[in-house]
Amino acid sequence: MSGYRSPLLARPGAVEADPPDSGVASHYGDPFVEQRRLEAGEGLVDLSHRPVVRVAGPDRLTWLHSLTTQHLERLAPGEGTTALVLSPHGHVEHHLALVDDGEAVWAHLEPGTAEGLVRFLTTMRFWSQVEVEDVTDRFAVVWEPVAEPRPPHTTRVEPPSRDGSPFGRDVLVPRDELPAYAEGRPLAGTWALEALRIAAARPRLGLETDHRTIPHELDWLREAVHLDKGCYRGQETVARVHNLGRPPRRLVLLHLDGSVEHLPATGDDVVLDGRAVGRVTSAARHHELGPVALAVVKRNVPVDAPLLAGGVSAAQEVVVPA
Repeated sequence: MSGYRSPLLARPGAVEADPPDSGVASHYGDPFVEQRRLEAGEGLVDLSHRPVVRVAGPDRLTWLHSLTTQHLERLAPGEGTTALVLSPHGHVEHHLALVDDGEAVWAHLEPGTAEGLVRFLTTMRFWSQVEVEDVTDRFAVVWEPVAEPRPPHTTRVEPPSRDGSPFGRDVLVPRDELPAYAEGRPLAGTWALEALRIAAARPRLGLETDHRTIPHELDWLREAVHLDKGCYRGQETVARVHNLGRPPRRLVLLHLDGSVEHLPATGDDVVLDGRAVGRVTSAARHHELGPVALAVVKRNVPVDAPLLAGGVSAAQEVVVPA
């Protein structure tokens, strides 16, 4: 959806986000108030720039089970989960948040990745009775705090809090009904949701990942990889690194020096004793924790080592153990 602009950008105070989230609002005037509202269970976040892919047909679950890292054969209708598509060498290519409604699997993914995913899935159909369709032009994604009853096409709770309990979920809404769905509800922008995501140390494809990323480095074994299932592309790497326990890099949460006005940028070096040992992947200002960032560093960096992230002093909080 090149050039997409959400109709919710017409709301008073809306400021458009930068890539990869362009097309929706970064905030509506006060990101800290928006963070607090979300944590209090109020409002929603417009993620309508994210593409949506639908997989229908009687073989859909067993077929996706054979192609992804997740155990999907017995996925119950309405039960959301996440899955990865890996390269033959085990590197992460796609991250999907998905749900089956009894007739089709609905998945949403990062902006700009739908074409590649649909192309891959289409080439892997062979004799399977499945139909793959990009339905982004018909359905929009929103994120909202958990509340019952569950709307149709709810995918999964994301991001979890630091103790693993959910505080929100993704919902698919017919695109032409998006303004009505949001009517009368306080909106929060991607700035607020990203701050909560970073504080929860949940990775995001395209920010925490690069062409070499394997699932073990980002704690994706916990939620997106099932270690006791049949063969899929990249499984050999997953099993080998899991058994050896030595991924080359690891995700860390950085608590940044709050006296510095600027945040490190995505891609800035993480430095230890004058030597680059990793890179900053995401950074934000959290309403309680202050400035925080995620970074991917070399596995052997001491967990108590003082670091510089984009020139800002930083202390590590372990996400993936060394």
